[in-house]
Amino acid sequence: QVHLVESGGGSVQAGGSLRLSCAASGFTVSMNCMGWFRQSPGKERVCVARILTTGVKLYSDSVQGRFNISKDNAKNSLLLEMNSLNPEDAGLYYCAGRSGVCIGPEPRSFDYWGQGTQVTVSS
Repeated sequence: QVHLVESGGGSVQAGGSLRLSCAASGFTVSMNCMGWFRQSPGKERVCVARILTTGVKLYSDSVQGRFNISKDNAKNSLLLEMNSLNPEDAGLYYCAGRSGVCIGPEPRSFDYWGQGTQVTVSS
C-alpha cells in the first residue's frame, strides 16, 4: 500500500521561503515520476514541478527560477524548496507519484497522492 505524507507547509511573508517534504512508503521515489501540485480555492489543481525518472526537472512558468524539486533517495522522499514566495503561491500543496515514467503534468497522469500541506503567503 502506497502512502505519501507531506510536511513543511506554513505561513510566511512575501519574499520568504519554505521547504516541503513528502515521505513515501510502499513506493520508491528514486525509480518513479514525482511531482508537486498546488490547489488554490476555486482553482484547478496544477503541477508546479515534476522530476522525471531521468532526473530532469520541469517547472511551471510561475515558479521557474524560484522553486527547486529534488529527491532524497536515502530517505525515500521528495522535496520542494520554495523561495521568493508571493501571495499567488499560496494554496494546498500535494505530493504525487506515478509508477514509471512521467507522461504529463495533468493530475490524471499521477497514480498516488498525499493529503496536502497548506502554504499561506501574506503580502
